[in-house]
Amino acid sequence: MKLKQVIQQLNIPASIESLQERRYWLQCERAYTYQPIYKTDGWLMAIEVLTIVTHPANPEQRIAPDRYFSKVPVHQRVDVVHEQVSLLAAQRDFFLQHDVLASVNVDGPTLLAMRQNTELMALVDSQPWVRFELVEHIRLPQDSTFASISEIGPLWLDDFGTGMANFSALSEVRYDYIKVARDLFIMLRKTPEGQNLFTLLLQLMNRYCQGVIVEGVETLEEWRDVQQSPAFAAQGYFLSRPVPLSRLEHVVLAL
Repeated sequence: MKLKQVIQQLNIPASIESLQERRYWLQCERAYTYQPIYKTDGWLMAIEVLTIVTHPANPEQRIAPDRYFSKVPVHQRVDVVHEQVSLLAAQRDFFLQHDVLASVNVDGPTLLAMRQNTELMALVDSQPWVRFELVEHIRLPQDSTFASISEIGPLWLDDFGTGMANFSALSEVRYDYIKVARDLFIMLRKTPEGQNLFTLLLQLMNRYCQGVIVEGVETLEEWRDVQQSPAFAAQGYFLSRPVPLSRLEHVVLAL
């Protein structure tokens, strides 16, 4: 039963309900894994840091990270980024030795708030392999410019083809790499016409970035399709399932 349903059944007043809910999200615990991103030639390009969220009351049940992040305030989301970047700093030798990048997911408000955290920004500046992957296209506030967020470093765009991550986004912010959502990839590869459109789409997207990464590759056939396309890289369960970040040194460097 969901927390809100329990609270409603107990007839807890709305103010207490709100307090109980906030306390619930603050009590959540986090752990971190990574998923490799491989170039179409099979060599490791980057790893994406992923967040596992659980609650002490039910530690075996995972909470969807996007739900968790939507419930906690921006300053706490900044703390999560700080945790992730700190863990990546501990793996400095790996990134320097293998020339591999690391992407950290972040939403627009958190990205903007990070600029005010001098300790975090100093940590980011010390790790040139870190990239921030926007989980949604950022619409800049009127008092912000692209130059102001570029201080944080090269940006990636996640889930192109969903929500606000579309071609209008590409004309507003220059992204280093753009990830194509699995749903779009699967929809287009169903027919010969769609496959041709997928090729044309990636060719066009390559004009706006250094390369396109296809997400959610789950079969050998899908991986072969990506390799034969204008995509630069891919990630997904076929290539590797998420692995604890502490085991990064054991990652497969070439498929």
